[in-house]
Amino acid sequence: MVLLDFEEKIGELLTQLEKAKEIGEQSQVDVSVTIKELENKLDKTRREIYENLTAWQRVQVSRHPERPYTLGYIDAITNGEFIQLHGDRNVKDDKAMVGGFGSIDGETVMFIGQQKGINTKMRQYRNFGMANPEGYRKALRLMRLAEKFNKPIVTLIDTPGAYPGLEAEERGQGEAIARNIYEMFNIKVPIICVIIGEGASGGAIGIGVGDRVLMLENTWYSVISPESCSQILWRSWDFKQDAAEALKLTPTDMKYHELIDGIIKEPLGGAHTDPKTTFETVKQEIKKHLQELKKIEPKKLVEDRIKKFTAMGKYLDN
Repeated sequence: MVLLDFEEKIGELLTQLEKAKEIGEQSQVDVSVTIKELENKLDKTRREIYENLTAWQRVQVSRHPERPYTLGYIDAITNGEFIQLHGDRNVKDDKAMVGGFGSIDGETVMFIGQQKGINTKMRQYRNFGMANPEGYRKALRLMRLAEKFNKPIVTLIDTPGAYPGLEAEERGQGEAIARNIYEMFNIKVPIICVIIGEGASGGAIGIGVGDRVLMLENTWYSVISPESCSQILWRSWDFKQDAAEALKLTPTDMKYHELIDGIIKEPLGGAHTDPKTTFETVKQEIKKHLQELKKIEPKKLVEDRIKKFTAMGKYLDN
């Protein structure tokens, strides 16, 4: 297990626990009491740490290398009943954006999301979850397909941002994201957006306009990453912790400011410590919100979605 820098105490207890178990297996000494005490202490320490995470620490958890990614969620939620669709019918198939029809307990749903990759080779193949314009155009094509067949849409957001390369700008990165935002307001089927990791900038909002926007407990959602914010304001990455606090990017902050609709609880220690439980929790949340949204007429669904997003933000009128 990969441990983050603030999990040092957890690592020490895990080492002690492994040694105690090893002694118990290799000798006749009864270490059951010691093991139980260490397990209780480990649980208590983990709880103390994770109940008091700073904004920056939550960002770190959202980027944990063992954290499950989009295709892992889709495979678990659909029990493997997923047909991936490819291409934007214009340029090419963007590997950073995945999507297709899947089944949730017999109900067909269009799944769309960014995929980062589970190892170095796959991360390069997936462009680290940073989609090009063709990725957003593929996503929009799939949304329209779902609307055509009257199927709900679920987007899984996990990206450090849209790809900022010159070739992406040449092919209309800004226009592709803006077009998605505009079109998602008017799609006449339920849309549920779930932030499962990083929700950065236009890369996230390009598939983030929905009737329900949910965040997992250890994720973040912001117009800019803490590092980039720190670089702009202080000309250094050294103030990323301060930037994370100032950006109010945690699920609690986002819910307080009424920018999201709900927070999905993660297992103690983060989604990566118990992916199976996380998958099931997300599945049940999706099912719950789908049942609510399916009762709303398409016209009212669109009206409510527009009202919800246009009401966001606070300002002073002098």
